[in-house]
Amino acid sequence: MIQPNNKLLIFRTDIKTKKKVKAVKTLFNSHANIIDWSVDLEDIDNVLWIKATEQLAESDVINLIKPTGFYCDALVD
Repeated sequence: MIQPNNKLLIFRTDIKTKKKVKAVKTLFNSHANIIDWSVDLEDIDNVLWIKATEQLAESDVINLIKPTGFYCDALVD
């Protein structure tokens, strides 16, 4: 459940395997503004779901992932 001070960010990625998920695990788990996250490996867009504090912007997540070599783009409703 999303708390009033939290938000849900959704991204299309090229994180396609469990091994690739492990490659970003430390990055996300150690980020102060990321509460919870997951990658849907069954989805064609390999959707990354991030439950975050209000301080985290979509651009922050994209800039966090880019140096790892993964593609990441915000999904819009």
